Amino acid sequence: MAVKVLVVDDSSFFRRRVSEILEKDTGIEVIDFAVNGQEAVEKASKLRPDVITMDVEMPVLDGISAVKKIMQSNPTPILMFSSLTREGASATLDALDAGAVDFLPKKFEDIARNSEEAIRALQNKVKEIGRKRVSRFTRPISPTKPAAAPSTTGFSPKPVSSTRSSSTVAQPDRSFQKAAPETTPQRSFKASGKSYQLVAIGTSTGGPVALQTILTQLPANFPHPILLIQHMPAAFTPAFAQRLNSLCKIKVKEAEQGDRLMPGVAYLAPGGKQMMVESRGGSKTLKVFEDDSPRITYKPCVDVTFASAAKAYSGDVLAIVLTGMGADGRDGARMLKQVGATIWAQDEKTSVVYGMPQAVAAAGLSSESLALQDVALRINKELGIA
Repeated sequence: MAVKVLVVDDSSFFRRRVSEILEKDTGIEVIDFAVNGQEAVEKASKLRPDVITMDVEMPVLDGISAVKKIMQSNPTPILMFSSLTREGASATLDALDAGAVDFLPKKFEDIARNSEEAIRALQNKVKEIGRKRVSRFTRPISPTKPAAAPSTTGFSPKPVSSTRSSSTVAQPDRSFQKAAPETTPQRSFKASGKSYQLVAIGTSTGGPVALQTILTQLPANFPHPILLIQHMPAAFTPAFAQRLNSLCKIKVKEAEQGDRLMPGVAYLAPGGKQMMVESRGGSKTLKVFEDDSPRITYKPCVDVTFASAAKAYSGDVLAIVLTGMGADGRDGARMLKQVGATIWAQDEKTSVVYGMPQAVAAAGLSSESLALQDVALRINKELGIA
């Protein structure tokens, strides 16, 4: 069955372009359009699409507000389109806080080396998040997180144009329903007794919310440095690091060349670059560099960072692979496993996309499969700080 998509944008050109790209794939059907956030809310309720693509800046009701309303009334996987600017990054992170699952830049050439690769990236992302037919689309939020992040789009209302009628579009069967409040008690964990010097976490689609959920539950006296590898454009990582730092008890910063790894500090790999650990004397520092290699798809790449951690720390690493498309992290996890490191993976139920953790689990590299809400508790217990 084709993934049914509602395309939301106030630009007729962009609506047409997105629709043409998506419908080149026989596994995707664009069922209708909306020209503003309010119309998106109404059509989400009426048509029950599998996926919604959403612009941030729109008249009548902006994209962030529309995401909030849709997630309250008809929870649906939402893919945001964003401009690669500081303001666009902040607004997109607000949208992810509101419930959107992922984002792509509006300039497709910014996500791929050529147009065909960009087309496949959009199609694959829509199909992956559209297949996530589960009933748990509300996400666990840390008590330290503000109740509602304000919109930062700063746009002025524009006249509303008309769109094609949707009265002839049949409503599809829908198993995606609003999640009930989480009532399952937290699991009880026992520490393995192994010693560590580093925690490394790799993730992609769904990662921003997953990382926020975990990091906000770590104490200020966290005993080791943390490396964060999130597939994200260069324009977004400074804003994301700043946001995490404002919400967490630990310090979070965008990694810089020569950073000395310190306990209680999380280092976010910069978008568009690679991050590696180097041993210098008695200390560990970060090498952050441009990477033009055509063999490496992701920048930053989980495999690259994990492999360097295996060399620098041997088996004294706790590595965790979270939600994301593809298999980035599997090869690096294998190298870590070979030197005695511990590997965990997020479980399928709480992953937005199970690709990355599944690749690690299927290869027999992970010793535990964890629900997102249990990851921080499990880390704290393993390190003896819970």
